[in-house]
Amino acid sequence: MPSKAPLELNLIQQEKTPTRPDVITANTISQDGLTTPSLWWAKEQFAGKMLNNWIAYPTEKRVDLVVNRQLWTLLDYMDRYRFVNEFGNVARDFGYNIRVFNQQRTLLAAYTCNLSSNLPNCQIWLESSSQDSLRLRLKPQASPF
Repeated sequence: MPSKAPLELNLIQQEKTPTRPDVITANTISQDGLTTPSLWWAKEQFAGKMLNNWIAYPTEKRVDLVVNRQLWTLLDYMDRYRFVNEFGNVARDFGYNIRVFNQQRTLLAAYTCNLSSNLPNCQIWLESSSQDSLRLRLKPQASPF
């Protein structure tokens, strides 16, 4: 199950490094080496402008992604699943679970794993009430008989 902790949007609303030393955001830069978890490559490969920012909680092994609401709604179910799966796989490699939120603090998706075993058991949850942008409405056709 995804964490029930609220999204702390105030930590990423500034354009600078957060003042809390126990969190990592897209604006956090390590002077000593690679910042863990490293999501910059995944953002460039899979997200483009979809991902606004993220907050990583190393002690909780959780990353909260904040996506662009308008771009998220343009994705169909499979594209959302692909996005969550790609970021979830990258985060899992660092030992983290992810949650996906919009700017309104709505939980949209989660990728959670039981990381205590050699073969992690992971699950993806997608909010089901989201409207897909490409919904087809088929008109009933008249019967030829």
